[in-house]
Amino acid sequence: MVLAFLVNDGVDFKKIDKVMEKFGWPMGPAFLLDVVGIDTAFHAGGVMADGFPERMRQDVPTIISKMYENEWYGQKNDKGFYIHSKDKKGKPKKEVNPGVAAFLKELGVGIGEGISDANIIDRMMLPMLMESSRCLEDNIVETPTEVDMGLVYGIGFPPFRGGIFRWADTVGLNELLQRAEKHKALGKVYEPTEQIMKMAKDGKLFHPLE
Repeated sequence: MVLAFLVNDGVDFKKIDKVMEKFGWPMGPAFLLDVVGIDTAFHAGGVMADGFPERMRQDVPTIISKMYENEWYGQKNDKGFYIHSKDKKGKPKKEVNPGVAAFLKELGVGIGEGISDANIIDRMMLPMLMESSRCLEDNIVETPTEVDMGLVYGIGFPPFRGGIFRWADTVGLNELLQRAEKHKALGKVYEPTEQIMKMAKDGKLFHPLE
């Protein structure tokens, strides 16, 4: 969802992938969507939109919906953000799919260079932080450690960053609240939770220093 809106705002998906890989993810979000399957991502987005319409509903066409409508399912049928093949040594390689440009044109999206790497990271990471905080608030998980371990071992969160809550502690909750404020016009997915606002006010950490 976040990737789709970044692309709708004119951010090159190749740049997003490079920035997030540099941040420490094993693959960028566009490449990940190809691997998981555009159809899988589209259906998962629909389930989340039904369950949490205020935060997850997408009211405008996106690159994901456009790909799905045209049966571009990613790596499984080699129609995605990238064309997937193997080099002479048999190692996987990917090349940008030139057909993506046509979809962007249909969406009325141009590629701009105005957004910074830091801005891309914030737009990708802040929703994860807020949703993870909601998991704690709703007692879906009991501790920040469980969330961080699940993200590191489950989805490949950069291990050296220690998980979303360890990252938040490192950056600082007050700093992240200021960054979230800058993105509030993008929707409720960037809205801080009561838990995070209270912790920031009280100067608390998800992982208190011993």
